[in-house]
Amino acid sequence: MNDILKKSLLEQSQEIGFSMMRICSPSDIPNAASKLNSFIEKNHHGSMSWMAERIEWRGNPAALWPEAKSIIMLADNYSPEHDPMEILNYSDHGAISVYAQNQDYHELVKKKLKRLGRWLIKQENDAQIKVFVDTAPVMEKPLGAAAGLGWQGKHTNLVSRDLGSWFFLGAIFTTLDLPKDTAENDHCGTCTACLDICPTSAFPSPYELDARKCISYLTIEHSGPVDLNLREKLGNRIYGCDDCLAVCPWNKFAQEANEIGYHARTELKAPKLEKLVDLDDKNFRLLFSKSPIKRIGRDRFVRNVLYAIGNSGNKELINNAKKLQSDLNPVVQDAANWAVSKLKGHLND
Repeated sequence: MNDILKKSLLEQSQEIGFSMMRICSPSDIPNAASKLNSFIEKNHHGSMSWMAERIEWRGNPAALWPEAKSIIMLADNYSPEHDPMEILNYSDHGAISVYAQNQDYHELVKKKLKRLGRWLIKQENDAQIKVFVDTAPVMEKPLGAAAGLGWQGKHTNLVSRDLGSWFFLGAIFTTLDLPKDTAENDHCGTCTACLDICPTSAFPSPYELDARKCISYLTIEHSGPVDLNLREKLGNRIYGCDDCLAVCPWNKFAQEANEIGYHARTELKAPKLEKLVDLDDKNFRLLFSKSPIKRIGRDRFVRNVLYAIGNSGNKELINNAKKLQSDLNPVVQDAANWAVSKLKGHLND
């Protein structure tokens, strides 16, 4: 009976728009807790203190919800229709990570999960569910690997033979005992493309990330000034970084995202730095009203833009940076001073 239900569940997930669905058990990631502990002991999580909280739940899904018998893992493809690396050639434009060039994936994926969950409850009235999208103490990547959606590559992200590196993860915990899938094997082989491309050498070794050097962490999670020795390496990346994802050879099998909410907004594909640096809080919120970028706030975002301006070598942007040398936020002031100093150096060339 449950085999029939699982087949129908897969068909329903595809109808809703998910790209893949696999199922694992809450006990299928026995090594997750020790790996997380090692990550935190090395302080590789940086200022993300929330990762050190509720470790017993993160490392053991059964502890998070003891009644759960199955975890339905869903993949939602967001593969871009354009080359995400091309923007790095245009230093007076800002590079925004592909996933943030339109609507917030948390909202889009959660809606789909809830829709699939409601369908499941209609089939089995006694079923209970909980849905998660990157906002609870749930280790989605190890669970996705255990369920067979893909494997954690050398860049620590999940890679799929069908979707490449471009997909979001969602989880439905349920009290139903559903047939489980088998874990996917590692297919990275001898490839080190994702490690070699990293501008800041954020991977101490394959399958290990030091978030403190990761550009995604620095531009999104880190609130203070970025270390001086890392600022130039940010280039024109103003929100996140796609380098390690974009070079993965498995992306050759990826197909453009069906979800229109993931298609890049024209104004966010290659925004001009001179327009972004002048954003006040009101206009920042208007521009990114439904975007995940809104979460970091105007000050952190403008800080990133100023670093990009300093790296641009564009002497015409020096006046834009000078305006913010008296900004009310000291981190923005610091970034503006650095940008002006960098551009003045170019003026003397």
